[in-house]
Amino acid sequence: MSFSTLFPILDTCTYLNTANAGILSRQLQQWRNKHDADYAISGSDLRAKQGGIIGELRQNLSMLFGSRTDNTYLVPNFSFGFNTLLEGLEKSHRFLLLSEDYPSVNYPVISRGFEYAEVPINPNPEDQILAALEKYKPTVLAFSIVQYISGMRIDPQFIKDIKGSYPELIIIADGTQFCGTAAFNFKSSGLDAVISSGYKWMLGGYGNGFVMLSDQLKECIYQQRKRTPLPTAPFLKGKDFLSLCFEPGHLDTLNFGSLNQSVLYLQSLGLENIEKISQLVCEKARAAFYSRGLISESLIGRKIQSTLMNLPLKPETFQKLIANGIICSNRGTGTRVSFHFYNSDKDLDHLLQILDQGS
Repeated sequence: MSFSTLFPILDTCTYLNTANAGILSRQLQQWRNKHDADYAISGSDLRAKQGGIIGELRQNLSMLFGSRTDNTYLVPNFSFGFNTLLEGLEKSHRFLLLSEDYPSVNYPVISRGFEYAEVPINPNPEDQILAALEKYKPTVLAFSIVQYISGMRIDPQFIKDIKGSYPELIIIADGTQFCGTAAFNFKSSGLDAVISSGYKWMLGGYGNGFVMLSDQLKECIYQQRKRTPLPTAPFLKGKDFLSLCFEPGHLDTLNFGSLNQSVLYLQSLGLENIEKISQLVCEKARAAFYSRGLISESLIGRKIQSTLMNLPLKPETFQKLIANGIICSNRGTGTRVSFHFYNSDKDLDHLLQILDQGS
């Protein structure tokens, strides 16, 4: 199926860079244009007309990912949501982190002075995590579901298993490189928090994201604030104390309305179908990269795979890809390519053609 009529950028390049930024659809562009045209005409009345978008988005996210609506909060990006969550945790918590994880995961923990230990990333990170849990006895595990450099995806069954073995352990996940790529049910995941930006695989544009919390975590954060009476201003009616932490001030109807439009589109496709379509081309890509010595046997042999891969290409090869209209990113010591449902075998063939030409 060709998606170029829906996503105009696909007519101009081979886009293998969703891990950097998702692309904008014509329908979403039209919705955004209409939103701003309405704003120009109606001014403050826009909020009265569009205010329902916020509640609708919260409900749609909850349906898409199997979270409780009243445990789902809207934030401008992952970093805002994660930093807000950390501010609500007691300073006595001990963290377990993954080395070389996304800086917005590790730095906020370390810079706040939390006690922490790091697990080195190797072909079997689950074994390393399990050993570290037994050795360091952390109270919080924080990590990215998909590692942004290597594309390594943490086994979801492993998360369920360690939550079963360590029920008091708080497990916090960055879902930015995962949410929108596969079927996912937060309630049964074993995770206590998933925080994600919406501009990558969710295709929602910049300036939006979300936080999903378990009942267990919701009960234990911001204990001090629970003792402070909530404001009584009429426009804050219905806000609980966590809403005032994660959602202070206004929520922008353009940015969150954009995410809502994308969630509706993803719902219409079905995350199961998105996963199936994208993994078909990813499986072909992994096999092709492995045959060319570009990815390791340990990576290709993992049962659970993400939709991004890192290839050890020379700088001149990367520049050749760009010159031939292949959009990708330098990450770590290699070149990261990523495939979403709108990528095809034709995109992969184009990439392989250039790679086979050498530098």
